[in-house]
Amino acid sequence: MSAGTYTPRPGAAPLARMITAQTAFETKMMLRNGEQLLLTVIIPSLLLVLFSAVDIVDTGAGKSVDFLAPGILALAVMSTAFTGQAIATGFERRYGVLKRLGASPLPRWALMASKTLSVLVTEVLQIVLLTVIAFALGWSPHGGPFAVLLLLVLGTAAFSGLGLLMAGTLKAEATLAAANLVFLLLLVGGGVIVPMDKFPGGIRSVLDVLPISALSDGLRDVLQHGASMPWGDVGILGVWAALALGAAARFFRWE
Repeated sequence: MSAGTYTPRPGAAPLARMITAQTAFETKMMLRNGEQLLLTVIIPSLLLVLFSAVDIVDTGAGKSVDFLAPGILALAVMSTAFTGQAIATGFERRYGVLKRLGASPLPRWALMASKTLSVLVTEVLQIVLLTVIAFALGWSPHGGPFAVLLLLVLGTAAFSGLGLLMAGTLKAEATLAAANLVFLLLLVGGGVIVPMDKFPGGIRSVLDVLPISALSDGLRDVLQHGASMPWGDVGILGVWAALALGAAARFFRWE
């Protein structure tokens, strides 16, 4: 046995390894949570199947799934990056989990990065599942993948910032109620399943600048109508992402 085989090596693991391990842990916790699965997988899948198979809402000319699929993809992003993350992080803050993790060798910014990476991993799984379901329902998407990817990334950044801002400033119970209420309101009024032209002009002018409306309309412009790049929606999402992430970094409280 060589000398020093069992010599202790105190110190933190490499940063990349810590972030990878924390990301894997966050992802497992998210996928094992029944409420999270309901928000991120079951509700979007059921809405896609139900509203595609039954003519409940007039989505205009063409197949319903061509209108609904982009909106449901936007809903999936919101459910994971905003609603699910806000609720989980809010209760982690309440029970002191964030405080303890903040005192570990893992830097606080790296913890937030791990949470964001976990959201992205979950979204990839969501998008794959919803895309398979949409294709089975007869979906015929158009447009380029780069525009879709940019919209999804900006939407994730915007909703993640809003979720962390809510979780880091409100009590856990208030976050739970507010996040679910916002989810329901934006589901109805964010262009996910109800076309924006169904709303009165004054209300629509307000709804059009919401991140869920920009994301669903942008994805629909690309995937349904074949637009190259919906710059207006990209700009709205970019502004929301910058403001939300900046506010979360400024006002997030760890205790």
